[in-house]
Amino acid sequence: MAACATLHIQLTRRQEERRRNRTTAVHIDLGGIWILPAALLLPIQLTLLLILIIRVQRWFNSRRPPHKFVFTTFTHAAAALLAQRVFLWLSSDNLGRLDQSSSWAVFGLLLLAGFAYAALQAVMIGALLAVDGTTAPTLRNILGSKADNLLDASTIGLGTITTVLIVNIPPAIVILVLISVVGNRLAEINQLQSEARTDAKTGVFNVRGWSESAERALTRAAKSEAKLAVLMIDLDHFKWINDTYGHPAGDDVLRNVAQTLGEVTRPSDVVGRFGGEEFLVLLPDIAEEAAKAAADRVLTAIAGLRVVTTDNHGGKATITGRTTSIGVALFPKDGSTLDELLQSADGAVYRAKEGGRNRVEYAEKGRSAPVTPKHHH
Repeated sequence: MAACATLHIQLTRRQEERRRNRTTAVHIDLGGIWILPAALLLPIQLTLLLILIIRVQRWFNSRRPPHKFVFTTFTHAAAALLAQRVFLWLSSDNLGRLDQSSSWAVFGLLLLAGFAYAALQAVMIGALLAVDGTTAPTLRNILGSKADNLLDASTIGLGTITTVLIVNIPPAIVILVLISVVGNRLAEINQLQSEARTDAKTGVFNVRGWSESAERALTRAAKSEAKLAVLMIDLDHFKWINDTYGHPAGDDVLRNVAQTLGEVTRPSDVVGRFGGEEFLVLLPDIAEEAAKAAADRVLTAIAGLRVVTTDNHGGKATITGRTTSIGVALFPKDGSTLDELLQSADGAVYRAKEGGRNRVEYAEKGRSAPVTPKHHH
């Protein structure tokens, strides 16, 4: 097992480092493929030895700060011990004497132990990130994205399969080395695809990612004759924040607005950053009155934000009382294509700005904003 783990680590060290350097929140380590079966099959002393062998190699490959290395190593050890205790507590079967009648039950127990292993790590690392790892803690950057958790579940699944192979066909675990190498490569590709569709500053979709999701939702709405709405959200006097407090403070405001939009919208709604200080929200399967209520909810939530940040001199500052102008466009009333809906929503935003800002305006078919260039700060 140590030899297989070593081969896996050395063959994927460059991919792993690239993945780690791109990650701003949770990093999923595929070492669980080897640690989990060790916890289920070996005495705890040998399990800890395997963890040490794996972690020392990770240390030499990545050279992370010592306190992070020690903490992560401790989480692996604690999670392995918990997985072992859970399995021994629930199972009275010897893995070496599996037969057809008991195989499903034991396999379920293996998965349960794997879940305990992953859950404890998620709680411990998530708690650290919540305290010191991010400027604006959210469920996504503490517990990871959907893709992160799917990768974690896949790691546990492979660890379970590794356990079964070691018991029944020990030489076959060499195949798991190849699978783990491919898994690292697929994880890197998935990360690159996600980055191409995500705004690095706020963590929500960028224009490309939002437009792709919006086009799919629009196609579904057209086929089912459902209603749909687009909110265009433009922060008022955003340049003043950058000029008064500095661009890092402006970035903190953008991140807080993005987080707030995620909190006051439905899970099915699609939030994106249009550029500069503008955001977009797609509201699928929604009636006109509900779309208007959603826009009012966004307006109120942003007005109530208290953003703790720094000023130009590095001192603490709190930004409050920020307002926004919101334009609402409805499908199919205000447009039958995404471009038409965006144009209608943009015209509504312009009227909101002209009408005194800090308000919601609704698209009027046939009217749009004057053709003048828009400058984002």
